[in-house]
Amino acid sequence: MATIPARIPEGFEAYGRSPDFTPETLPARLQSAHTTKAGTWALLHVMEGEVLYRLEPPHEGEQRARAGETIVIEAEVPHRVAFTAPGRIFVEFYRKKESGAS
Repeated sequence: MATIPARIPEGFEAYGRSPDFTPETLPARLQSAHTTKAGTWALLHVMEGEVLYRLEPPHEGEQRARAGETIVIEAEVPHRVAFTAPGRIFVEFYRKKESGAS
């Protein structure tokens, strides 16, 4: 059973990010159960306000984050995100570094 990890695994690098989201622009798909693509981890950055990140069954766990804090999103673990105070967030995506890349 997954819990919320404290950090992105070693050997992963950032490769992209979402637009900024506010309570008005947060897509419905992020507010309901969803996962990242296979092999993709993510880091949810809270720039303003507060969000609640909750794992979906059969996993258990939830984490609140305020401005300046981040939440690690494990690859392929179902979860949802909700604002608990108005603000602004974005998601940064990570994948395993390619061996032999210069």
